[in-house]
Amino acid sequence: MDIPGLISSFGDTLHTVVVFVIALSIIVSVHEYGHYIVGRWSGIHAEVFSIGFGPRLWSRVDKRGTRWQVAAFPFGGYVKFLGDANAASAGADETTMSQLSDAERRHTMHGAPLWARAATVFAGPLFNFILSILVFGGMLFASGIATDAPEIASLRPVPVENGLAPGDRILAVEGVATPDYPALADLVDKMPAAATVDYRVLRDGRELTVVGPTLFPTLVMGVLPRGAAIDAGLEEGDVITAANGTPTPRFLDLQAVVKASGGNALTLTVWRDGNEFETVLSPRPRPVTAEDGGFETGYQIGISGGFMFNPATRRPGLGEALNTGLLQTWSVVDTTFTALGSMIVGSISTCNLSGPVGIAQATGAAASAGLISFIGLVAALSTAIGLLNLFPIPVLDGGHLVFHAYEWARGRPPSDRFMNIAMAAGLALVLTLMVFGLSNDLFCR
Repeated sequence: MDIPGLISSFGDTLHTVVVFVIALSIIVSVHEYGHYIVGRWSGIHAEVFSIGFGPRLWSRVDKRGTRWQVAAFPFGGYVKFLGDANAASAGADETTMSQLSDAERRHTMHGAPLWARAATVFAGPLFNFILSILVFGGMLFASGIATDAPEIASLRPVPVENGLAPGDRILAVEGVATPDYPALADLVDKMPAAATVDYRVLRDGRELTVVGPTLFPTLVMGVLPRGAAIDAGLEEGDVITAANGTPTPRFLDLQAVVKASGGNALTLTVWRDGNEFETVLSPRPRPVTAEDGGFETGYQIGISGGFMFNPATRRPGLGEALNTGLLQTWSVVDTTFTALGSMIVGSISTCNLSGPVGIAQATGAAASAGLISFIGLVAALSTAIGLLNLFPIPVLDGGHLVFHAYEWARGRPPSDRFMNIAMAAGLALVLTLMVFGLSNDLFCR
């Protein structure tokens, strides 16, 4: 029996579970706090604010009479308002409601005005989006934004001649002027199929022509969870110099080999810390961007790339950082809808819909990559959870908002019988989706 292997496997699993619980607790806390605080501002009293479900581990009652608690099973949370029959606010506790005066009923979710109920429900997803915007913007504010002109802060190690130096401003590549990063990015796919190219740089006030690595080498900047690369042992900082004996000086060259493989095994030659070794992996079907902006199924090994240098940065203004955070949050929303649409029409496999195990694995991988990666994934997951909760499915916030819209249009809420049937159907649909996602986690590659 491989005892060290079992211990290592257990340690990896424990790490994944712990960081997943931390990420989920942060996102759920923000979501539920949105319900709580807007409900409080709207005059609706919260009896319980719980992180987790099940037996209570810790609690305290604040001066407003709200019990704040941490429960034994930390996979979610809830706010229970006065008069609620359950944590989902799916119905009223008629016994409690019958004992309340008209003034007291105003402080329940079911006796409050329509605007107060709708605002309280919408606040959960809204706070998830706000968290994402603040985190994305905060990350940019802390790390800085690339200067307008391409300037090298530091060089990333690659196994080729490099005459570039930190502080160089890149004026031209292969004779083509690069006044800004868009111009530099436009040249990535136009570089010759060689490991090195000519640069004209500004160094210490003098213009020089030097030889350096191609702009976008086959440098592993990130290894994606549940991909072929991570299973093959590839790590951030590796450089893939060849695939099946074919040199791959540019990331574009590797992409071409992977695309042509049809999923068949590839032998990669990898440079790491001055040494070369070979590893074998099989590209896996994954969604790739189609010409129409949607997604289609292609083959990938599960790595991301980048420029051969770290750019010099400047400190953005607060407004610029928040605007970028808003754009990144919207990008997550747009990508989610595009991917779902591609699954519906069959352009990509439904295996790309992850369940709790897949999300936990992604969270663990992000945490292993560093604090910045983990925080970024928390922001992306917060957007996804906020969006999911807005879907018009009974038991989700979006379903409650649909009921409130019906009440606004008809002047009365749906009947209790209809609500009960809708809630049961919504719960069945959510559980079905969870089982479907879990089956993808277990059986899809």
